[in-house]
Amino acid sequence: MVFFWLGHMNLQLLDEDLRKSESKHARRDLSRIAVLRGEVRRLEEVLEDFLRYARRHQLELKKQNVNDILDEVLDFMTPEASQGGVRISRGFAPGLQSALVDAGRLKQAFLNIVINARQAMPDGGELIVHTRNVPNGVQIEFIDTGTGISDEDLPHIWDVYFSSKQTGTGLGLPTARRIIEEHEGTIRVDTEVGKGTCFTVFLPTKESKNDT
Repeated sequence: MVFFWLGHMNLQLLDEDLRKSESKHARRDLSRIAVLRGEVRRLEEVLEDFLRYARRHQLELKKQNVNDILDEVLDFMTPEASQGGVRISRGFAPGLQSALVDAGRLKQAFLNIVINARQAMPDGGELIVHTRNVPNGVQIEFIDTGTGISDEDLPHIWDVYFSSKQTGTGLGLPTARRIIEEHEGTIRVDTEVGKGTCFTVFLPTKESKNDT
């Protein structure tokens, strides 16, 4: 990460020097620097995503209401989603069973799923998030009205570094699945091209974990 920090600093200093210059080439060079700074930021994001995926975590499990965790994630994403014409709707079950989870890790998993849904709706749409009690656990559904996933891409969405987006790192969904599986949960996807996608997450309750 020090490399990226030094890169940012050097490009910033060069940018400042060129802005003081009266050379006719300065504007062209400033444009090139802007592109380089964008690439440095993109590479930094790729590295951060990789480290989050590769790092093994010791879960700090506590009894939590998953509705509260989802509220924080959706509140965080709502301003950016609204700017892109995406409406977020919540259908949370009252009296949802508590689950034994690491809230920080689970927020990352949910955030990755929501970001994926947001990117699947470049022209706007709706993301509906439902929670419900099911036998031995809780179920969360992330339903978007986006582009859907093609039959060709569907088998690969959990593959590390696979992405159908030009700016994607290919680590968001694999990281989400790893975190959910760390919680002894499952995630599955149902999709239809042109209509949207539903990611369904199951998280076991404390009681079901004790039974295994």
